[in-house]
Amino acid sequence: MVNFKSGFVQQSSSSTYLVLGDFYTFLATGESTSGAYALLEIVMQPQSTVPPHIHDEADEAHYILEGEIEYQQGNQTIVATPGNFLHFSRGQSHGFKNTGSKPAKILMWVTPAGPEQFFAEVGIPVKEITSEEEKPSLFAPPTPTDIEKAIEVATAKYKVKFVL
Repeated sequence: MVNFKSGFVQQSSSSTYLVLGDFYTFLATGESTSGAYALLEIVMQPQSTVPPHIHDEADEAHYILEGEIEYQQGNQTIVATPGNFLHFSRGQSHGFKNTGSKPAKILMWVTPAGPEQFFAEVGIPVKEITSEEEKPSLFAPPTPTDIEKAIEVATAKYKVKFVL
């Protein structure tokens, strides 16, 4: 039986990272769930893409809050909109792209917790943002070096397999 810690996470106590142009905010971590799961909010910029990949050690689920996201789940293409929920089992290939012209917002669950630490490791910590107008000033396209580092960390430390 898992013993979850009860708690309330205030927005000011969550951590946000800028990862290859997108925001990843930790809402619940393995530390606060006894390693059972992690919950993150992702804000994807227009046309941002997460390439198809496989992770064998965790399940992942997405709930779309805003925007239109095109998913590749195995050989299937799915267009998800607000209110849609997708689950990716361990070992299942999946990738996704914000096909809209505005940022998209996703809640992402990872179970068990652990793989979400990839975003903290390769991302840039973002201090508290006081307004939506501040967000665009944080964006810069990822450099080839940023992408190489992310791929290296994902494959070596987090055992992610990219599907080409």
